[in-house]
Amino acid sequence: MNAILVVNHERDWPVEVPGLIVVSARKYLSGAAYSENHHRARVFNLCRTERYQGRGYYVSLLAEARGHRPMPEAKTISDLQADQLGNLRSSGFREQIQRALAGNVEDKIVIEAYFGRDPLRLNDSLSQQLFGILRAPLISASFARHDGEWSLTHVQLLGATDIAADRRLFVAQTATEFMARSRVRIRDVGQDPSLAILYNNDEPNPPSNEQALERFCSAAQALGMRTEFLRRTEIERVSEFDALFIRDTTGVSNYTYQFARRAAAEGLVVVDDPDSILKCTNKVYVNELLIRHRVAVPKTLMVHRDNVDQIVTVLGLPCVIKQPDGAFSLGVSKIESSDQLRSCVDKLFAKSDLLIAQEWLPTAFDWRVGVYDRRPLYVCKYFMAPGHWQVIKREAGCQSEGLTQALSIGETPEIVVKTGLRAANLIGDGLYGVDLKETADQCYVMEVNDNPNVDAGKEDVYRELMGVFLRRIRERKRATSP
Repeated sequence: MNAILVVNHERDWPVEVPGLIVVSARKYLSGAAYSENHHRARVFNLCRTERYQGRGYYVSLLAEARGHRPMPEAKTISDLQADQLGNLRSSGFREQIQRALAGNVEDKIVIEAYFGRDPLRLNDSLSQQLFGILRAPLISASFARHDGEWSLTHVQLLGATDIAADRRLFVAQTATEFMARSRVRIRDVGQDPSLAILYNNDEPNPPSNEQALERFCSAAQALGMRTEFLRRTEIERVSEFDALFIRDTTGVSNYTYQFARRAAAEGLVVVDDPDSILKCTNKVYVNELLIRHRVAVPKTLMVHRDNVDQIVTVLGLPCVIKQPDGAFSLGVSKIESSDQLRSCVDKLFAKSDLLIAQEWLPTAFDWRVGVYDRRPLYVCKYFMAPGHWQVIKREAGCQSEGLTQALSIGETPEIVVKTGLRAANLIGDGLYGVDLKETADQCYVMEVNDNPNVDAGKEDVYRELMGVFLRRIRERKRATSP
């Protein structure tokens, strides 16, 4: 793989790094050599990026269009220009900030990250986190403490001219080390395909139980793939593998989204892919998508602070209120009175400006159609928990679930399979679980979930899933081989 370092002017990078081609932004943007060759190039963009649609932005944008792998991505540059810090504002990163800066005496601090290393060697953990989230070679981040809590106040992508003269050798060293690590991790076309499974032992509602994880590994091995489990602290190992299978709760503010974005940027086959996570974890988006494409959904009202009074008029009571990013039946409330409604929406509006309200459709069970690679994979009936209106009943200190009945595709009503497949295919070609309710005259889509459950004894489709992974890995290797 070629490594290209792009700067505003070649004189901006006066140090030599073995294996690194240094070119100006003008040459990279306009030179035929860089648009026609270097199909597997990694591009380190050290141009200045603060100007909207300046050369620095276009270097990363055209690198992506050419099939190169830029650091940073154009989206990262655009987000920072708009002060949209995304995962740097997540609760997970805020917790990491508190731990890393707990012993700091000053109330303000600036931390730099050169390829994930702190040039002062005082805050390497935060430097690594910044690098892991933004995937930018040179970063400067400012933090401040207010009322005993640290927060990120500003982040900036640095260019080559921002490096102090006495730190140039350190930058060259960290760049050399990063490139060496990357070369070791390049996936050899001749090796057995490799699959990383991201799993968290501490997750209270994992999408796969331990027995299912073992069966995934056995199925992969039978197909000639090797597997390895990754933990949340091992994001830097992603590029060692050909594919990533996320078996932990997903969410845009969750560390799993960082893994998904990293895997996609590194060219891995990834389930769940970042787009699927972004779309499926927001019920407002999914509901709007389904309605626009005329997929049947229950009578629904998009709720904001100014139309709460319309809920009962439009939907009646009881009705259901949904938090946009709820998962595993969490954030879904059955409303039976006006007082309960007001209390519920006030609580949820603290988290989101938009909510989903739907009519109450009582059924003995929900259908789940599992879809992968735009084809139906499995079907299950999820029966309601005894004495409850949902599949899962949560009470203080305990949890109970209704029965699960697996069916073949052929045993399932055609309308259920077709409706589930159509809904999933509006999202993408990933792995989805479509929840539906069937009434006497209609089949309604309730949700389209990324990261659906695959548990031993319920949704047993291990070889089928691993088979798609293997095919996609082989297709990508053929596409990228010289």
